[in-house]
Amino acid sequence: MTRRRSFLKAVGGAAALGTAGCMGGSSSPSYDTVRIGTYNSFIDAPSTSAGDWVKEEFESRHDLTLEWVVPDGGLQHFFQRQQQGADLGADAFVGVTPPDLVNADQELDDPLFTSYDTGAVENSDNVVDAYEFDPQNRVIPTGASYVSLVYDEGVVSPPETLEALTTEEYADTLLLANPQSTTTGLLFLLWTINTVGADSYLDYWADLMDNGVTILGSWGDAYAAYSEEEKPMVVSYSTDQVYAAAENQDMSRHQIAFPNDQGYAYVDGTAKFAATDRGELVDTFTSFMLDPAVQQEVAVKNVGLPTVSNASLPEEFAQYAHEPKQPIQFGYDALAENLDTWREDWSRQVAEK
Repeated sequence: MTRRRSFLKAVGGAAALGTAGCMGGSSSPSYDTVRIGTYNSFIDAPSTSAGDWVKEEFESRHDLTLEWVVPDGGLQHFFQRQQQGADLGADAFVGVTPPDLVNADQELDDPLFTSYDTGAVENSDNVVDAYEFDPQNRVIPTGASYVSLVYDEGVVSPPETLEALTTEEYADTLLLANPQSTTTGLLFLLWTINTVGADSYLDYWADLMDNGVTILGSWGDAYAAYSEEEKPMVVSYSTDQVYAAAENQDMSRHQIAFPNDQGYAYVDGTAKFAATDRGELVDTFTSFMLDPAVQQEVAVKNVGLPTVSNASLPEEFAQYAHEPKQPIQFGYDALAENLDTWREDWSRQVAEK
């Protein structure tokens, strides 16, 4: 499920404490209400979003109320609430990525999330092994895709390697969401580190910057600029054609490239807040999110892939959900050891530019 979300630290300050119109609700909801935090684009994405359908379908299946909690700062809002010792105002969060989990573990004195009893979460045994990223089962994968390049085949040819992006052929062609403040950009940064090497990635990025890459504040900004044909290539998701087909878009502007035959695995999941007193309701909600029919519908609406082996995209969309020959991603331990250093060194270099 492609997530158009902000990532942690760059959200910052007062803005992260503000709340969107979806916050709403009583501070003491009844015990037939489950309060689920999420990022804004799960409710209101630039393309399509799943939130309204999930709420309606969940409530139709269960004698429960689903209340979305959508703060401006995304997950960072709950980090700050926890640091302040304040009530979180939610029971779980949809959209936790591996970097999110690492940051929660490293930045907070007390655990933000608690482990699931997977025996209480229906269909969790069918989560694809490659998508599992939390050794402690605090996050159950509920959305997936791959970061890739989306390009206009009438203007550029697909780059065969990441190194090609630093050559004259691809000068001033690439749009990118900021790796410091977005998941899409961060995963592209991690892709370059994985492929070019931790000892060489800063040199690679110096060359990429010199070659005219444009870095914008959000995935939405980058994709909008691409849609307006400001440049012929954007770092986005390998399921982009699912959206394009559903919206009857010109497929020539929605071609997918996997430099080095690679794509960086994007996975996010549903995590239970440690402070909740509605753990069983969260189990019910997470079971719902793993239901094969729900997985299929959410994947289409969020322009992503199911995370369970017993669900697939509808036939009319499956042909448009591309996957790389070589999926790559860093494991939890590598991120826990290196993520802050990699990101800070990258930011320092870009700031010096």
